[in-house]
Amino acid sequence: MASNFTHAIVRRPSRSVIDGIADFANEGKPIYEKALEQHDAYIAALEAAGLEVTVLPALEEFPDSVFVEDTCIITPAGVVVDRPGAPSRLHEPDHMVPTLRTFFADEQIKFIEAPGTLEGGDVMMVDDHYYVGRSARTNDEGFRQFAAFLAAWGFTAEQVELERILHLKTGCTYLEDGRLLAAGEMWERPLYRESGRFSEIFHVPDAEAYAADAVRINDCVIMSAGYPSVRAQIGAWGYRVIELEMSEFRKIDGSITCLSLRW
Repeated sequence: MASNFTHAIVRRPSRSVIDGIADFANEGKPIYEKALEQHDAYIAALEAAGLEVTVLPALEEFPDSVFVEDTCIITPAGVVVDRPGAPSRLHEPDHMVPTLRTFFADEQIKFIEAPGTLEGGDVMMVDDHYYVGRSARTNDEGFRQFAAFLAAWGFTAEQVELERILHLKTGCTYLEDGRLLAAGEMWERPLYRESGRFSEIFHVPDAEAYAADAVRINDCVIMSAGYPSVRAQIGAWGYRVIELEMSEFRKIDGSITCLSLRW
């Protein structure tokens, strides 16, 4: 079942993006000017996929604030405002709430409270079911609160233990229509194959694991450039593909889905 997305929220990279968290990539610091260019191209891709894009200003005090996906989870029934597990990102959601209030009623907005932690990169929506990574950034209490909000809205959720990756969507993304991209430890787990929720699961080769994070928007899939087998599979599934250079965001453990909130 394909979603009909109409809107996205992004936040411009700050000059402090060069000091973003890099627990995994370890590829050097981003080049600010190049990050801006890549972000421009990202916004253009969202618009080409049919979205109206709200562009928020940079937050210099938060180097990772360009990764707005970790500030909240937007569902068909309402929004859950996250409580990031990275201390330096803890107050980023506070700066997103005023914008959310322009799109959603107060009763539609819920909040994760201490000691719970939850980051949007750990949450993958599959129709009316949500997979939630148990990671260094998202804990059991965060999952408990999130699952309770979802249950009240008529959705279900389950945890997925992560061992080697930062966020759940670092290793897999759902492209709708029963199709899943999965790499590394996310491919190794039987839970997806046994769930009955996926008709096609593409095993992303280790050399192209970064491209396991892609985003379906209407008839498009936006993906990182330079990963030919993933590109070929997405094309074979019949989607229009937009490839983007993501080198500067990869340096601080970011990828395609991280850079926007979409609904």
